[in-house]
Amino acid sequence: MSASELFTIPEEALSESFIAASGPGGQNVNKVATAVQLRCDVFKLGLSPHAYSRLKELAGSRMNSAGEIVITARSYRTQEANREDARARLAELIAKAHIRQPKRIKTRASRAAKAKRVDSKTKRGAVKAARAKPRMD
Repeated sequence: MSASELFTIPEEALSESFIAASGPGGQNVNKVATAVQLRCDVFKLGLSPHAYSRLKELAGSRMNSAGEIVITARSYRTQEANREDARARLAELIAKAHIRQPKRIKTRASRAAKAKRVDSKTKRGAVKAARAKPRMD
């Protein structure tokens, strides 16, 4: 079971609009609106505070000030393929937001490790000092 299957996105939270795609494709690009712009109202998803803050962090510039995530899909030549791509990317983003990162446990270097590091620095300094031209004082 993939992570995107764990959370279902309610249909009322989504809105789609089709726009003309840019890039190669000749006249087809000019006359057919195949790119899809999927908007998802984050507040209608009913996320936990942790998942909401993580989603906001992951979405970055794709989330606007109105609390909508805007995903534009224009990789494929058909509306259906672009629609599926946009929905899959949104589901993946929301699934990633639900994954909790493990807390980092602070560790401290042991006394022996510190001594070993200082010793290696001293040895390295001695090697570099040996390379220098002898001073004539």
